[in-house]
Amino acid sequence: MADMRRFFTAGLGLIALAAITPPLNAQGTDPAAARARLDAMLDKEMPGLSATYQDLHAHPELGMQEHRTAGILAARLKKLGYTVTEKVGGTGVVAVLRNGEGPTVLVRADMDALPMAEKTGLAYASRNPNAMHACGHDVHVTWLIAVAQGLVTVKDQWKGTVVLIGQPAEEVLGGARAMLDDGLLTRFPRPDYGLAAHVSNLPTGMVFIKDGASSAASDSYEITFHGRGAHGSMPSESIDPVVMGARFVTDVQTVISREREAGTFGVLTVGAFQSGTVANIIPDEALVKVNLRSHEEGTRTLLKDGMTRTAKAVAAMSRAGEPTIAYLGGTGAVINDTGLARSASALLKPLLGDGVVYVPAAVAPMSGSEDYSEFVNAGVPSLFLGIGGYDPKVIASLKAAGKPVPVNHSPLFAPDAEGAIRTATRAIVLSIVGGVRPAAKP
Repeated sequence: MADMRRFFTAGLGLIALAAITPPLNAQGTDPAAARARLDAMLDKEMPGLSATYQDLHAHPELGMQEHRTAGILAARLKKLGYTVTEKVGGTGVVAVLRNGEGPTVLVRADMDALPMAEKTGLAYASRNPNAMHACGHDVHVTWLIAVAQGLVTVKDQWKGTVVLIGQPAEEVLGGARAMLDDGLLTRFPRPDYGLAAHVSNLPTGMVFIKDGASSAASDSYEITFHGRGAHGSMPSESIDPVVMGARFVTDVQTVISREREAGTFGVLTVGAFQSGTVANIIPDEALVKVNLRSHEEGTRTLLKDGMTRTAKAVAAMSRAGEPTIAYLGGTGAVINDTGLARSASALLKPLLGDGVVYVPAAVAPMSGSEDYSEFVNAGVPSLFLGIGGYDPKVIASLKAAGKPVPVNHSPLFAPDAEGAIRTATRAIVLSIVGGVRPAAKP
């Protein structure tokens, strides 16, 4: 999420939207009046929402283990009058609220934490030494509860159906697919469009609206090089998989430096190299784990094919058998709908101020990945928002001390949860009230 700063800067320089109070929209609702009521609700409920956030932060759960988190979310949504179904796609939660004739809107929040130790020193830091909400999904679950309450608070200002989902296992890029495979779009009202958002280390109050591609595709692979083990004193009797793996780590980067077209985005990361046990034994296998990131399908294919070709060539050079290449999983790029991006920008800029930044499709998306793309690819036109989550005073103090602002996935990531919850709740609820719409189909 760190590179979101570049997109906000680009958007500020490229787009200027009129800061005027929006008139009544085509549905006859008044988004400005809805915002005032929404803010009053947030003021009243924020102590409870903050307590919920701190509780979730202290009790992180990894992907497909979010039983406690899902239970808290389900209970809160039931209390607000939603029809709630649990255990969708494993630990997923789906809550439906019908409010007359109108569009069906999906609103998604992810629930899982990361397998890492927390180092923030917060009073409500993780009680699990092996898990931490270092990406802000605890904030997301809390703002989904706030969105649910906000929609009930201004129920007279919108018509239609909302489908709120608490999604498991985003960090491993599998939860969205699991919910879809469990009938998300057939068991429940099919959305006309979807909204989602992610907290970042940008200043509180900012809403990042990226037209077109907003994230990168991510694909992970496991490559096993098969050699022949031998005593370390007799290397000629071996086919050394460590040498194969080392050669692969070096040679595969030429796919980026020599095959990828200059100016296009592509990253090839070797994140793990595992082989052997002691110094004087040549092992018979080496395991390498690779992650590929891209924005375009052509580059995505190039990276995959180049990686595969390099691995096979390395094995052939060592007179070894072909390596075993296993796909561990991944997801495509999130593509924001142009109609939703433009209508949301025009609606939210007057309501929320200069913190709302629209970035055109021509600006390259961020390099992070999100499995919300599974819903988009399943036919749900969507808008994925970036939400500022760091107090500007904290950012300034860190800068003065010569320290970076912690990014998502840092053990020091400690967002301004209250500010992020307010911003995301306003942006999502007002988008629904204001009647944002996807682009018309050709």
